[in-house]
Amino acid sequence: MTTTAFITHRDCWLHDMGSMHPECPDRLAAINDRLIAAGLDMYISFYDAPVATHEQITRAHSQSYLDELLSSVPEHGIRHLDPDTAMSPGTMKAALRSAGAGVLATDMVIAGEIENAFCAVRPPGHHAERGKAMGFCFINNVAVAARHALEVHGLERVAIVDFDVHHGNGTADIFSDDPRVMMAGIFQHPFYPYSGADRQPAHMCNVPLPAGTRGDGFRQVFSDIIVPALRSHNPQMIFISAGFDAHYEDDMGSMGLLEADYIWATDQLKGVAEDCGHTRIVSVLEGGYSLSALGRSVVAHVKALAGL
Repeated sequence: MTTTAFITHRDCWLHDMGSMHPECPDRLAAINDRLIAAGLDMYISFYDAPVATHEQITRAHSQSYLDELLSSVPEHGIRHLDPDTAMSPGTMKAALRSAGAGVLATDMVIAGEIENAFCAVRPPGHHAERGKAMGFCFINNVAVAARHALEVHGLERVAIVDFDVHHGNGTADIFSDDPRVMMAGIFQHPFYPYSGADRQPAHMCNVPLPAGTRGDGFRQVFSDIIVPALRSHNPQMIFISAGFDAHYEDDMGSMGLLEADYIWATDQLKGVAEDCGHTRIVSVLEGGYSLSALGRSVVAHVKALAGL
């Protein structure tokens, strides 16, 4: 059995917020190119992402919000929902595939067909709140997947680990009243979206880090705070909001992580999963805007997931 699935779809390239926008289709091209250059395509299984259903999406978002998104798609050009977040004619095709990737990954992992999966999708999702698009995000892909695991497969406890440079405010919003879901992670603070550093519910463990934090500081917080919190929650499945914009080459943030740090963090999460009696991990792409660093970091992360 191939241990790791790589799930994506060409529709994820259709979302285009303009030639100068950092969240661009070239992000997926950079990942694909680096994956092939590393020879990793020989060791993982590739799957096309399905289209997420409205039922799957509305476990994480309100029906009125989904209706608003669907009615906001422009016939041509670009329509801004906020200064950072815009829709093009292909946006919802991409967003529905991105959410569907996490659902498929969840189904395959729980069925035991694979041990873990990485979803190379865009637009990202972790800033999308229950009823609001923001921060380049429309549908909260990891939240849709986590709710699918809970509501369809009957899991009782899951965890979402977010190591994007930005706080996953949308994920926190969606799960603020759901103690079945532990949200844990690190983010640069103070920084967009200027949330996550205040008092949190007991089932959330988001740790703000100052600009300039490098791998040693990241690893210490991960070891001393994040991993013990996850073990205490004892999740039956781990989801990762895998943002790579905390890389030192990425101008979107001001942190200093390297590929080795993402490998280390991935290994830590695999260890937690094993300690909790399973190997179930679904990782979903969030940020990462320096194309070279993004491609290298994703390959490092996927190699670690696959045990290569």
